Amino acid sequence: MDYFNKGSQKDINNQPIGNGQGWGIAGQSARFWELDSMLRLKKEINAAGLEWEAIENFDPADWHDILLDGPKKKKQIEILKQHIRNVGKAGIRVIGYNFSLAGVCSRVTGPFARGSAVSVGMDGVDHRPIPNGMVWNMIYDAAADDGFIPAISHEELWQRLEYFLGELLPVAEEAGVKLAAHPDDPPVPVVRNTPRLVYQPYMYQRLLDIYPGKYNTLEFCLGSLSEMTEGDIYEATRQYADHISYIHFRNVIGKVPAYKEVFIDEGDINIIEIIRILKEKQFNGVLIPDHTPQMSCEGSWYAGMAYALGYMKALIQTS
Repeated sequence: MDYFNKGSQKDINNQPIGNGQGWGIAGQSARFWELDSMLRLKKEINAAGLEWEAIENFDPADWHDILLDGPKKKKQIEILKQHIRNVGKAGIRVIGYNFSLAGVCSRVTGPFARGSAVSVGMDGVDHRPIPNGMVWNMIYDAAADDGFIPAISHEELWQRLEYFLGELLPVAEEAGVKLAAHPDDPPVPVVRNTPRLVYQPYMYQRLLDIYPGKYNTLEFCLGSLSEMTEGDIYEATRQYADHISYIHFRNVIGKVPAYKEVFIDEGDINIIEIIRILKEKQFNGVLIPDHTPQMSCEGSWYAGMAYALGYMKALIQTS
């Protein structure tokens, strides 16, 4: 989806940062989820010698009331079921998602990476409540009444996730599509007055136990896992390797609520060791760069991503 749609961020060749008022306007992705649209895009991807392995994130316009337990949740769960069926018919095998009300937030920017390259980080938790009409940093109802979404408990959010998985995973199994859960980013217990689900490594196990099986999987974000205040990134990689559909490669320095994103080869994570563990576990899923610091050149975001991808590929070939 287009996170920048009608938003205020000027540099869209970057990851969205946000100012508390939402990244952009949701609801621009309906055409994308149609089967013929996906088949056309897949044909272009295949013509370039590539494979389309996964889609990441549903449009908040399609599932805001599933997240919020609102009156449209049953209608919206049927929409997601059809998305999954279409994805399966298109031969795409994974949909990544992040079951979160606040989404990715509490970000700051600065010269945090090597050579003073500009990157993002966290310097404290954003406690501002989320206004009505917004979820996952996207505005789905610009005409919503004044006020804020209600506060709920962690257990209530887990119950909403159980409904989501219980409804969608049988359809996903039939369609041959794995659902892959991203951990919280940032991994703190509460942000913007809303609870989080997976903010310590052991919490992933609870998610897997809700609906055991090969279609209930993980979108394993190394940066988010490293930022967590408990656990060990290498032990977590070993523990969950058999349940991972794809992995976000990103390196950081520090833990929440104060960390900085850096280049893939300079942070707290020994990426070489991660590759060794994945080979030891015979992992055969997808590895992709996540966020990246910006290079001092034209196309600074793309240059940073190319650097990360090249580093990853070299490690795969030599480790």
